[in-house]
This record gives sequence, structure tokens and C-alpha cells, in this order.
Amino acid sequence: MTTEPQTHTPAQTRIHNIGYRDYAGPRLGRSYARRSLFSQSLRGAYGLGRSAKSKVLPMILFAVMCIPALVVVAIAVATKLEDLPLDYTRYAIFTQAVIGLYLAAQAPQSVSRDLRFKTVPLYFSRPIERADYVLAKYGAMASALFVLTASPLLILYIGSLLAKMDFADQTRGFAQGLVSVALLSLLFGGIGLVMAALTPRRGFGVAAVIAVLTITFGAVTTLQAIALGTDSLGAVKWLGLFSPITLIDGVQTAFLGATSSFPAEAGPDAGVGAVYLLVVLALIAGSYAVLMRRYRKVGL
Repeated sequence: MTTEPQTHTPAQTRIHNIGYRDYAGPRLGRSYARRSLFSQSLRGAYGLGRSAKSKVLPMILFAVMCIPALVVVAIAVATKLEDLPLDYTRYAIFTQAVIGLYLAAQAPQSVSRDLRFKTVPLYFSRPIERADYVLAKYGAMASALFVLTASPLLILYIGSLLAKMDFADQTRGFAQGLVSVALLSLLFGGIGLVMAALTPRRGFGVAAVIAVLTITFGAVTTLQAIALGTDSLGAVKWLGLFSPITLIDGVQTAFLGATSSFPAEAGPDAGVGAVYLLVVLALIAGSYAVLMRRYRKVGL
């Protein structure tokens, strides 16, 4: 008795069209992604594109930065002064507490949420890379600080022209002030992002930024006062190297014709000022390097 071999009929394969389509548009690449991340981060630093609650603090601090400039301009125009009562290079020193509060609030907002919710690897999947992320975040934070610190200087400059002050003198002072706040924005932005990137907890980031700015400034000014009391003017100059705001003060005193805020106006000369400038540039480069190293780990 013979049996026929059994044959198995394969199941019919079916392709279901569920509506997905290939993307046929242009591939914009890394540069577009980097610009988009920069723009998003810069807008977020002022609460734009976010909830109304997120806009309150940055806008209040921006107004607080600009109000003294408006008052100075009003006084200068009303009393027909021949020069502004507050130099352009002194304005950021005068409002350093507001700048510190803004940085403490916005630097953690820029980077801590990405760390907390572990979205950084999604950024690095493609096409953006680690350097693009760091450059976009650093550039956005520095730009946000520059807007905050340069806007009052623009108000002062426009007011001085309305008061018919000397155009050449005011333009030179305005330019010196812009250079000073640009350097301040790069330095503070780097320091703020480094402190904020060390922890995914936003509250810890805020506390770290405030601590770095206030403790160093308080310690330096205290030691400078002690040095002045012991007739050690040379020590006053060198102590300024150990605080971000006094570093900026020393650079603009040495190279931008500013009046020093150090005790007895004992600011650095050009020789010591070169050391100040080198330290500022080293801190900016070091902040970028630390951020690159930090995101080498969290981006995996």
C-alpha cells in the first residue's frame, strides 16, 4: 500500500498598507538642526513658546534691568546733563545681582530637563552631534544674557543722543560697554551651564549657580577690603582673579577705560589686566570643554 507525500501549502503573505509614506522632502541636516536648537533654547530663555507662567520671571528680570537705565535717561534729559551719571561699563556691575538671578533661573531650564527626562540620546541619534548640542545651548545662553545686559546700554545710548550729548564720546562708551557685556555673557553663560549640567535636578542647579556667583564675589570683596585695610594694594588687584564679576571688572578697567569697582578703585593696569583676560578666556574655553566631556557620558 502506497501513501502519497503530504504537501504543505504556505500561508498566503499579505501586505497591509497602514498609511505610512516615505519622506520625499529635503534633508536639512546638522546645520538646520543646530540652528533650530539654538533658536528654541534662546526663545525658551525668555519663556517664548512656553506657558504664561514661564514668561513671568524672565520678563520681570528684563524689566528690572531696563528700569534703572530709563530713570537715568529721564534724569539726564530733564536736567540737560552733558554726560550720563552712570557709565556704560558700570551698568552690568551695578546690576550684577539681577544678572545672577536670571542666569540661575534659566541655565537649569536650558539643560536640566533634558538630563532629567533622558532626552539627550534622542538629540544625538541623528543628525545632531554632541558638539552641535553644546554649541547651540552655550550660544543660546550667552545670547540670552547679551540681550539682557545690552538692552539697558542701548536705552542709555539712545537717551544720551536725545539729550544731545557728545556723539563721539557716547558712541565710544557704548561700544566699550557692548564689548564688556559680550565677554560677561560668554563667561557667565559657560559657568551657569556647567553648574546646571552637573545635576538633572533643577533646584540643585539653581542653588549651584547662585552659590558660585555670590560666594566667590562675597569672599573676594571681603578679602580685598582686608587687604586695603592693611595697605596691600597689590593684593587687591590679584584677588579679583577669583570671582567672575571681578574678572570682568578687571578686564574692562585695564582695556576699556572703565572705572574700577575695587576698593579705592585699585583696579589692574594693562600688565595685570592681560592676566585677567587670559583667565577669562581660559574659563570660557574650559566651560566648553567641561560641557563636551559631560555630554560624552550622558549622550550614550
